[in-house]
Amino acid sequence: MTQTTGAAGDPPYLRIVAAIRRRIADGELAPGDRVPSTRQIAAHWGVALATATKALTTLRLEGLVEARPRIGTVVAGSTPAPAAAPARRRPSPAPDAEPELTLDRIVRAAVEIADAEGLAALSMRGVAARLGVAAMSTYRYVPSKEDLVLLMADAAFGEAHPADAGAGAPEDWRARLEVGGRTLWRLYRKHPWLARVGSLTRPLLLPNLLVHGEWMLSALDGHGLDPTTLFDVHLLLYSHVHGLAVHLELEADAEAATGQSEDQWMDSRAPVLQELMDSGRFPTFTKVVGSFEDGYDLRLDALFELGLGALLDGLTPLVEGRGRCLGPRPEPV
Repeated sequence: MTQTTGAAGDPPYLRIVAAIRRRIADGELAPGDRVPSTRQIAAHWGVALATATKALTTLRLEGLVEARPRIGTVVAGSTPAPAAAPARRRPSPAPDAEPELTLDRIVRAAVEIADAEGLAALSMRGVAARLGVAAMSTYRYVPSKEDLVLLMADAAFGEAHPADAGAGAPEDWRARLEVGGRTLWRLYRKHPWLARVGSLTRPLLLPNLLVHGEWMLSALDGHGLDPTTLFDVHLLLYSHVHGLAVHLELEADAEAATGQSEDQWMDSRAPVLQELMDSGRFPTFTKVVGSFEDGYDLRLDALFELGLGALLDGLTPLVEGRGRCLGPRPEPV
């Protein structure tokens, strides 16, 4: 376990603060550099995640670091000169009255943690530490982490609705579906952890998510589709958005775990890829991949648009009555 040079009697979080503060003052961590995440701090110093969160929160309140979504906590752009005394200062007794705590503050703090470090880093104690309240205080408002995640998801889906896109609701069904799909995609882009919360088979019954569903269903309604086909089409479009969005959080988790960016990881697998291409077993794959001058550039935004357009092109005959119905569903196995 790493030892810091803070005063021996200081709480663990203050010793961690002193160590990171010193690294910033010495120039070891420059503005924009990532500081250790809560999980890295917990493993490095042998403390709980809540203690690690409290240390980062203290540094943030001092103006030394700032949280950036999907990047993590970084050294602030301009770092104020650290005071000489804080490492040896004993914490003052906790005040009798905690800062005013509300359900909205709890949810917003939880969303900030998930945006910056992923859903895996979220804990009730970590949220309490971020808000500067007692560890059990949040339970007076939210009974469990699972309930908190649902509240976070509902709040995130409520940040933008398709009707906010501009000049009212388009009359054309395709234009309405394009607006609805892109609105959802932007929300998943902003909060990648959202795609990890629910699944197609166990849907989230959240008011703000149903607002998006209502928009999509109303665009398809009135075109002669039977209820089952109408709902199937709605789920097909939703699964396109959700299915791509899952990879946003998966990539962020992988980068945090390996320390490698997507490009760095692919570069490290170049020998394996070359071996597969040289095997002669995959001629079409080899021809296509070999035609890329600088390698294939995976662009999720472009894939989203390509898939959305292809889906809507394929659905046009069905929705506009120029094709046959999807047919009966197969019996479940």
